[in-house]
Amino acid sequence: MSDHETSATTTPLLELEGVSKGFPGVQALDDVRLDLRHGEVLALVGENGAGKSTLMKLLAGIYTPDSGTFRINGRELVLDGPRNAQEQGISIIHQEFNLMPDLTVAQNIFIGREQRQGGLFLNDRALNRRAQELFDRLGLALDPAECVEHLTVARQQMVEIAKALSFDAKVLIMDEPTAALNDAEVDVLFQLIERFRSPETGVIYISHRMEELSRISDRITVLRDGKYIDTLTTADTTQREVISLMVGRQISGEARPAAIRDDAPVVLSVRGLTTKALLRDVSFDVRAGEILGFAGLMGAGRTEVARAIVGADKLQSGTIEFQGKEVQIQSPAEAAKLGIGYLSEDRKQLGVLLERSVRENIVLSSLTEYIGALGWVKDRKIEQTGREYVDKLRIKTPSTAQLVRNLSGGNQQKVVIAKWLAKDCDVLIFDEPTRGIDVGAKEEIYLLLRDLADEGKAIVMISSELPEVLRLSDRIAVMAEGRLTAVLDNADATQENLMDYATRFSAEGTIAR
Repeated sequence: MSDHETSATTTPLLELEGVSKGFPGVQALDDVRLDLRHGEVLALVGENGAGKSTLMKLLAGIYTPDSGTFRINGRELVLDGPRNAQEQGISIIHQEFNLMPDLTVAQNIFIGREQRQGGLFLNDRALNRRAQELFDRLGLALDPAECVEHLTVARQQMVEIAKALSFDAKVLIMDEPTAALNDAEVDVLFQLIERFRSPETGVIYISHRMEELSRISDRITVLRDGKYIDTLTTADTTQREVISLMVGRQISGEARPAAIRDDAPVVLSVRGLTTKALLRDVSFDVRAGEILGFAGLMGAGRTEVARAIVGADKLQSGTIEFQGKEVQIQSPAEAAKLGIGYLSEDRKQLGVLLERSVRENIVLSSLTEYIGALGWVKDRKIEQTGREYVDKLRIKTPSTAQLVRNLSGGNQQKVVIAKWLAKDCDVLIFDEPTRGIDVGAKEEIYLLLRDLADEGKAIVMISSELPEVLRLSDRIAVMAEGRLTAVLDNADATQENLMDYATRFSAEGTIAR
């Protein structure tokens, strides 16, 4: 945690009391309170669906509360739209970027506030000068004239931060700001937060990464099921206590598979898998009832292995055997027909149809089973299947008719899983199954994957989180630069040796002994 001292003033920088907000069929917030002190980083945590995003959208002027009082420096606030919130000193950085890729950095930051020459033409020189002054003040190494589409995700994040701070923000709200950043980039972000906070400013920091809270926050406010639970001093609490408050129950997070399942039949066998772009001679087996975890650094080829198996990427060489027979899979649809389901890491683009209902998404992979002989859709059967998996996976939704876009991230992920369970696949490939979801939803998905393995499913699980890989996997395959460097029994695996195998290849592709 930072040693930065917060102001001794008794009046909070920002204060919320009795805030409630409901939507049709859902009470998103119920009598919530929150206070942000001067010079403070206040972490806001809770499971998906706890109400964090709704609360932040109220503060950003996107939603209007049903009831409640907002104050900034003791003065009551009535927020009339996002621009008004910014004018009142409240800026928000959303998890999903809101940038225009074909515009420059400076143009994105000052969109709608441009200086013009002669009242008609944009003054890009003046715009770039204003942006550079902002970057110098914030210590950001950005080029005002560079096109945003050419920036890395981390640098786009910095543009979003600069844009938010260009409004002379007093309260900066950051929603999952490190989700797409590596460790070095996270360090830069935390330095920027430290430079921003002062006796006149404060930060509300939303994150699912528990380990970040001790580094950056002074206090932690916990929401659960739309209600305020508690506010804790970070230095005086533990991750386990915070998680327990978030989910309303104890989560061990320490269990690991006892032994490899070596007596079960091989369901999926891959030999010499090679693609033009990256993969080189990848071979492994997955048995019925086994979870084979894939570890490795970003770009190591883990996702490419999954895509090659289901026919999304073309093979240059190699063979795939399913249930003892060699198969030629040309597309994910063919893989699904065989009984191989692939849950992409990008659930919103490739996993679900956001504008369709929960029940429609659940039957999506097995839709032909719900079409009658004359082409009639079996609506009652679709509803029955939807309700079965909503209950089985405890998907939080007012009904199976709810649009998937209205669900939290964790519940959207459960819908993706339900889609493949309804298809009854023998092999399930999960690519980053818990990315962007909270610890409570993670625990439920962990238990679900273990239950599926116990039922005899063969599971390939790709994850960037080593504790997750160790928690779930019977065996662990490690990738580095498109090659398989090790396959370890769980009992033989540690975070240290997994990372060692993940860095076994140099830039030239030779083993670094």
